[in-house]
Amino acid sequence: MSLELQFKIKENENYLRYLRQHAHWYKILNRTPWEFKRFENEVKEAYHLSKVDRLEKAFNTFEMLEKLLVSLR
Repeated sequence: MSLELQFKIKENENYLRYLRQHAHWYKILNRTPWEFKRFENEVKEAYHLSKVDRLEKAFNTFEMLEKLLVSLR
């Protein structure tokens, strides 16, 4: 695996955790380093890190706060 990929993976703890849980990615990234983008997308999907997921989480938080404030009235 190239040093550049190794640094990218070590900088992001989600990448490292996912790689340890899905070891088949070691072989894929060693043989085809251009598959890193697919790896990134798979990590984002697995850990719900996409923009849509973040917006949904924020919306759910605001909804919960709204319900809490209504119940305190």
